[in-house]
Parts: sequence; C-alpha cells; structure tokens
Amino acid sequence: MVYRFSIGASRYQFNDLKDLLAKASPIRSGDCLAGIAAETYAERVAARMCLAEVPLNRFLEELLIPYEKDEVTRLIIDTHDKQAFTEISHLTVGDFRDWLLADSTDSVSLKRVAPAITPEMAAAVSKLMRNQDLILVAKKCQVITAFRNTIGLPGHLSVRLQPNHPTDDPYGIAASILDGLLYGSGDAVIGINPASDSVPALMDLYYLVDEIIHRYNIPTQSCILTHVTNQIQLIEKNIPVDLVFQSIAGTEKANRHFGIDLALLREARSAALSLNRGTIGNNVMYFETGQGSALSADANFGVDQQTCEARAYAIARHLSPLLTNTVVGFIGPEYLYDGKQLIRAGLEDHFCGKLLGVPLGCDICYTNHAEIDQDDVDTLMTLLAVAGVTFMMGIPGADDIMLNYQSTSFHDALYLRKVMGLGVAPEFEQWLKRMNIMNASGQIQPVEPTHHLLQGMSNHLLTLKTPLEKN
Repeated sequence: MVYRFSIGASRYQFNDLKDLLAKASPIRSGDCLAGIAAETYAERVAARMCLAEVPLNRFLEELLIPYEKDEVTRLIIDTHDKQAFTEISHLTVGDFRDWLLADSTDSVSLKRVAPAITPEMAAAVSKLMRNQDLILVAKKCQVITAFRNTIGLPGHLSVRLQPNHPTDDPYGIAASILDGLLYGSGDAVIGINPASDSVPALMDLYYLVDEIIHRYNIPTQSCILTHVTNQIQLIEKNIPVDLVFQSIAGTEKANRHFGIDLALLREARSAALSLNRGTIGNNVMYFETGQGSALSADANFGVDQQTCEARAYAIARHLSPLLTNTVVGFIGPEYLYDGKQLIRAGLEDHFCGKLLGVPLGCDICYTNHAEIDQDDVDTLMTLLAVAGVTFMMGIPGADDIMLNYQSTSFHDALYLRKVMGLGVAPEFEQWLKRMNIMNASGQIQPVEPTHHLLQGMSNHLLTLKTPLEKN
C-alpha cells in the first residue's frame, strides 16, 4: 500500500509500510548505509505525521517481511494475542502514543496488553516519541524474572559481572570476579565471553564459576557466552550450565547467519530446564541483540535497523529469558555514528523491549573508532536508570580487554545506585550484607584484608592451575 502525505505545497509518497517506518526513523548511519533513510528532515517529519495516522491493525495486515518467507514473522503473527488486542485495536499509532503516555495507563495495563503489541507496533510508536516519552513509558513497564535471585523489581538495578580475559586465564577471570563481587556487582549474572570455543576450555570455565558460586553460596547465576550448540553439548555431558546464551536477530536470514533457528533455541531451553538448577525460578535463557546485526548479515530486507531490533524481542519474549541485553554501540559507527545516535538507540531499544514484556538490559558500549566517548556513556546509563533498565554491564575499568571495546564499570553501577537510590536483587543484597560487603544502610563498604571472601578467593586463586600447567 502506498502512503501519501502533504505539508503545504510539498507532497510526499512512501511506497509501503516498510518504507514509511524507515523514513520516520531518527537519523542513524545504518539506515543511511542501507539507503532507506529519509533524505531530508522535512521528509522525516512528513513520514512521522503520516505514520501517526496509520491504524494499529494495519501492522497485522501489511507484513514487513512475508509470512511464508520468514519464521520470525510467523512467530509474531501466530503468537499474537487477539483478545488482549481488543483493548487497543481501535487506535492509530498516534493514538497509541497518547494512550501509553496517559496517567491512567499504568503498569497493570501495560502488562495486560503486552502480548497484543507486535514489535512493529512498538517500533512505530517509538518513532513518534521524544526521549522523555520513551523514558516515561518504559518506567511504567515492569518485567520480573527469576533463577537464583529476582531480577527486574521496581527500584532495583542489576549488574552483569563480565570478567573476560583474552586467554581465558583462570587467575585473571577469578580476580575480576572477586573485584566485581566486592563492588556489589554480579546479581544479574556472572557472564564470560570465552576467548576459545573448544569444549574442554569451556568446561573449565563452567566449573570455575560454578565452584565460586557454590563455595560462597552466592545467590546468582553463571553463563558462558558460547554458541548455543556448544551449550547443548555441554548440558548433555551434565556440565553445570545455569543460563543458556545466544545472540539473536530480527529476521530468519540473520539468525541463520548466527547458525540458529527457533527450533534450536527451543531445544536449548528444554535442555537447560532439564538440569533444574534454578532455586526460585526457571527463566533459563540469556539473549543478546544489537541494532545493525541484520543489515551486517545482508538480512534486513529493507527494514530499518531499529524495527529489525524490535523483531528480535519477539523471539526473546517467546522463550521467557531471565535477561535480554541490547549491546548498543558494539557493532560500530557504520550503524550508530555518534553519541546522539547511541543515546537515542539505547532508549528506543529499552522502550520497545519493556513494552513487549522482555526483561531488557543494556550494554552501553562503543568501539574506539566511533564518535562516542565515556561522557555519552554516562548520559545514556543515567537516562536508562531513570527509565528503569533491568541491568547493565560491570567490567573492570569499563575496558573489556578481551573484546576490545568500552562499556560500563563496577563504579558506574555504584554511581547509579547511589544517585537513583536503586537496590540490587534482594537475595543478592542479603548475601552482600552477610559477607559484610554492604552495610545495613545498603552502601558498599571498604573490605578489610582479613575479609572471608577476599582471603578465601585469594587462597583459591593460588590453587588454580592454568591450562598449560594441567597439561
């Protein structure tokens, strides 16, 4: 269907809904690279005004990627809650924006309609919103999950402790874990990006983190971010796998580029559930996404990068993860050129994920060849904390020495928790207080050299053997 809109004597035409969404998107380098962005600011404004008049039910009729050609499209349509949709089916995209912003639309209302909102609807309404609108609505969305602790409670901010090492050295990894725990990080997950995908090396990492968690009775979960097929193989060997990780994207073709499909993800979830390792919940999946992944795989089908990103959240929603993480800024300036684009993308992703009922966190990061710096990171992480982001990254010094990118640190989480009055996961908080890492007022306090955790893990480090020593 062709969409037309006039502003004074100027007439604009958009070839279809996909073109209209792309032209209505805030400027970003990825859409320019794809050749789908609005050519002028006036055209972008016209597209937004035109988009505001589109009925929500149009997104169920005019599919951006054909149903018969894409399993993500089929998932979105086949799982759409028609009953819940009756509450908002009469609205246009502009009306939907007004409904979301209304004081009468509370957390209960948003949870009730979440199964009725498609990713395309979420992406469309986000394009009509200012940054403050994205923050206000996301703040009202509550998505709570659990495994060994409770994630996503209002007034809380969790942290993924990311102790990566360029050679998977157990001394370096364990030292970073200790560092993070002493700063109160790690309630979301202790998650390692491995340098090697060899099964024996992965087994060593699983056993290392599992031993630390259980030796000190830490109410958290571990995850090794290797390909999902490796994790299924390890589960079959009865290796202590807590959360199953996989990167996902918003189209079937992009997911094939990752070596996955929906059937494989369902198999992985069933395998993880079979281990029954959660103590208070059974959310066993951890997903990562990022704007630009579909375009970089030549798998975007002319869909703008933010809408592609929102479509990935449909997969996450379907598989009930403990955590989903938009790694905003990781791919590089080809997709998010500068700090302004980074900030907008992070707020959009968080809004769309939460609106769809996904427990969304953010790796607020950048590569050194982008026009972005730590001040931009400070701005985005503060805005996301205001918006109620589920979790963020905790990396020693904010500098990941394995992945070679800049992110957020243990100190950044302390800043946000202090300024915003945010707590850690309640079970993890109780552990921090038992270990005298946190005082009765909820503040992280200096640790004496005689501290049980510091002495115990230091002694444990001395007993570790490197892979070379094992051989």
